[in-house]
This record gives sequence, structure tokens and C-alpha cells, in this order.
Amino acid sequence: MTFQISVNPSGRQFSCEAGETILAAAIRAGVGLPYGCKNGACGSCKGKLVSGSVELGLHQERALSAAEQTTGHTLFCCAVPQSDVTIEAREVLGVGDFPIKKVPVRVAKLERAADDVMIMSLQLPATERMQYKAGQYVEFLLKDGKRRAYSIATPPHSDELLSLHIRHMPGGLFTDHVFGAMKEKDILRFEGPLGTFFLREDSTKPIVLLASGTGFAPIKAIVEHWAQARSSRPVVLYWGGRRPKDLYMHALCDAWSKTLPNLRYVPVVSDAQADDGWTGRTGFVHRAVMEDLPDLSGHQVYACGAPLMVEAAQADFTAQCKLPEDEFYADSFTSEADLADAVA
Repeated sequence: MTFQISVNPSGRQFSCEAGETILAAAIRAGVGLPYGCKNGACGSCKGKLVSGSVELGLHQERALSAAEQTTGHTLFCCAVPQSDVTIEAREVLGVGDFPIKKVPVRVAKLERAADDVMIMSLQLPATERMQYKAGQYVEFLLKDGKRRAYSIATPPHSDELLSLHIRHMPGGLFTDHVFGAMKEKDILRFEGPLGTFFLREDSTKPIVLLASGTGFAPIKAIVEHWAQARSSRPVVLYWGGRRPKDLYMHALCDAWSKTLPNLRYVPVVSDAQADDGWTGRTGFVHRAVMEDLPDLSGHQVYACGAPLMVEAAQADFTAQCKLPEDEFYADSFTSEADLADAVA
């Protein structure tokens, strides 16, 4: 059985097969519904059910609360239509520009950027080229049918090797392998490009880039794409970590701030120790943005990293700094544990 999905206010329509989620059908049809994790953990695909009925699968309470459900909101990544459905969602232009492919890749290089961060460089087959937008991600296809998502840290104009920044999650099926048995020249398979976290280039507004930990990966791709495009839009990059060592590419960011006239870099450390010798900003990284830019009404914000940071930034920037809700773009890094703990 096939159901028809209608999207307000655009009027776009697409078909959804029995048992398929609204988001999966939208991706297949090239319709740009916003999304992130695709697993009910981040809330990026939240929208309103205007008419029709859906069966809502497992998800986290922080992604969709019971109160939000009573007002007609749902998560399109977990919602399986039971009838024809009309939804209300802000579409993302450009999502369907490039084909989503499943391709084999060779591990070209493994480099430790920090004790718990590996930079993995991947080589595509000679006949393949990955077209993507800076900020998007790929999903590794594991043998047990599971998937692991990682943002592409290289910009689209420099895609000879695709680099990913992988943080070790002890006990994690994939990251234990990356930091243990994985070797250069190993073959992996991934699917991509995926995600709606990328620079909106139709705007002239100043840009705030906000990262925590390995959330820096897609931010790096965005900066390098912005620089390659010779954009005149001012950019300020805030990167936060618990300790200075968590800012594993601090030297690169510092170099950007010296060579790119429209970019300013603000590193922030929340838990510096005496032996770190840290003399820079301290505290929560999103609070540093609020101290420097109390009025964000004319800005765009791109935030990536730990879910708590992303959620706090979105709430505080819109409530206290006048940031328009539709100018906050985010990729919340949900971990394997986050997804496993999802509840109905």
C-alpha cells in the first residue's frame, strides 16, 4: 500500500510505501525535509502533523516530548503513515542536488589527532566522485546491519580523500574497531551524502559557527568551503572543549584567524586544569557567544556537537539573544548510547 504525503506550505507531494517513515520517503523523493540523526534522538526533523495518522516509533523524550505530541508535532524519521498525510515543515533547498550513493572506500590514512580522536582519511574508487555540501555526513554500513554516522571534515572542492574525525567511545562497536584492529587499506562501505546541515549561501548575514569536541569536523568543512568561495560574509568560530587538548586542531584555527581577514576564532575551555597553562576563555562555549554577541537578530548560527550544547544554544540564543528560530542550523552528535536508550 502506498500513501501520499503533502507538505505545507510548499505544496510538494511524494509517495510513502507501507512501513516506510515519512523522512525515508522524502529522502528517496529528493524532498528536503530537515533531519539529522534519523533515529529519533536529535529532534532536527520535528514538524507538525496537519491531517492523517501516523504510527510513531521509538524516540527520545528530549527529541519529542509528550506535550509536543498533544499539539500535533511528530518526528518524521520515526513516523510511519497509516493513511494519506499532510505535514507542515520548512523545506531545505538544495538537499536533492546530489545523488545519495552506497560506495566502497579504502582507509587511506589513520592519524591520532588526540588521545581519543582519530582522523580517518578515505579514498573512493577511481571511477567514483562524492558530490556533497560542506557540513553533510556519511553513514558506514556495518556487517550486522547497523549504521554509524560521521560528518565529512573535508570541503567539497578537496575531495581526493574524505576525512572524518572519530572520537573513541569505549565499548562502542565501531570506534573500538577504529582505535584497535582497523588498518590502512581496509575496505569499508558507506552511504552519502546525508543531512541538511550545510551553509545557506543565499544569505548575506554574518555567520556564527559553534562547535564542541568533534563537532568541529563539519564546521571545518564549512570554513574551508567559505574561504574557497571567497565569501565576504563575516565569520566568528567558537570551539569548545573540556580541556585544551580537546581542541585538537587549535593550530589550524589560529592560522585561519591570521590569514582569513573575515574570520575570528574564539577557543573556549570549560574545565582547564592548573597544568594546562590555559589563559584563554573559560566556561560554556555557547555562553561565550552570548557574552560577545548579545544581539543575534541579524546573524545565522551553525552549531554542531554534544546534544546538550546544541539544545542550550538554540534555547538561549532564540530566547535571550533575539536569534530568529529559522536562522539556527544544527547537527547534534548523538552517540551509540543515546540511540540505544531511545524510549517510546
